[in-house]
Amino acid sequence: MRLAVYPGSFDPITKGHIDILERSSRLFDRIVVAVIHNVNKKELFTLEERKEMIREATQHLPNVEVDCFSGLLVDYIVQKGACAIVRGLRTVSDFEYELHMAMMNHHMLPEVDTIFIMSTSKYFYISSSMVKEAALLGGPVGDLVPPNVEARLREKWRQRKEGKGVSD
Repeated sequence: MRLAVYPGSFDPITKGHIDILERSSRLFDRIVVAVIHNVNKKELFTLEERKEMIREATQHLPNVEVDCFSGLLVDYIVQKGACAIVRGLRTVSDFEYELHMAMMNHHMLPEVDTIFIMSTSKYFYISSSMVKEAALLGGPVGDLVPPNVEARLREKWRQRKEGKGVSD
């Protein structure tokens, strides 16, 4: 069985992420969306909230499952028995960053390949960070995220307006 891992913070998952999952799910028997806590990013949603949103948004993909992990990606890959890492690319700067990560992962675990999937032009400008910023300022994000995520973002925006539970 060919198992791939698609790691990321997915805070929140976007239609760009879903596009990468739909396309990569045709290449592998199973894909694990591995949600991580990224210490370099300010998170809006908890790990559990992100897992739930991803599960809801990928119900139409029977070979996709969602999990969380911490620590080194290569350790998680070995634990899962995966043969590949899936990464989406939008821009040249994404490529440079992802290439460095792929080379480091290859150095630590040479038997696992990183598969880069280019974002379609429809989604290449979408990032979770930009979606969060637009949503928390009351902007429309329905074309950028699945409906379940849009509803959660609207709730976070409402909480922010009311001064409840969402930090700046």
